Amino acid sequence: MTGIIRRAWHWFTRPSVLIGQGVLFVIGGIAGIVFWGGFNTAMEATNTMEFCISCHEMRDTVYEEYKTSVHYKNASGVRAICSDCHVPHDWTPKLIRKIQASNEIYHKLRGTINTPEKFEAKRAELADHVWASMKKTDSRECRNCHSFEAMAFEHQRARSREKMEPVALGTDFSGGSTCIDCHKGIAHKLPKVVRDD
Repeated sequence: MTGIIRRAWHWFTRPSVLIGQGVLFVIGGIAGIVFWGGFNTAMEATNTMEFCISCHEMRDTVYEEYKTSVHYKNASGVRAICSDCHVPHDWTPKLIRKIQASNEIYHKLRGTINTPEKFEAKRAELADHVWASMKKTDSRECRNCHSFEAMAFEHQRARSREKMEPVALGTDFSGGSTCIDCHKGIAHKLPKVVRDD
């Protein structure tokens, strides 16, 4: 058996001039395509609702809240899933977000939020992190589905129109408002705020 491995290794490391370089190029190309396809398939698999709620920390808390939101059930029948709001659609920002998510694996293993009580104790910190990220990207994930150009302001409630239209027209001078500034808690409960009175 070791003789076969040794001959194969010799063939790969010292290819003949006639066939070796071309064969190695083809094998390398095929291996690259298989790796790239597998990598992208794995990234997309981690964007499914089933993956997101596969751990009880999400299934028993934020998923239950999300099921009562307009993003889950609405008149138009359009459903936004976890990755629509929490994962960028463009490839490079998506890859960066997936790398950042490795921190979530660490906390899963540590049991940081593995009980409802622990989750509630961390809710404000977790929400602040998501809100800051969305603010930093000008609510990029919101804009994947919502666009000012497609909004019928005349059909919005007066208060909504009063706030949304100036932002859409670029006449909002309040200091760079973005979707998340007004729409915190749209899919999940807001954290309890402890006030010092």
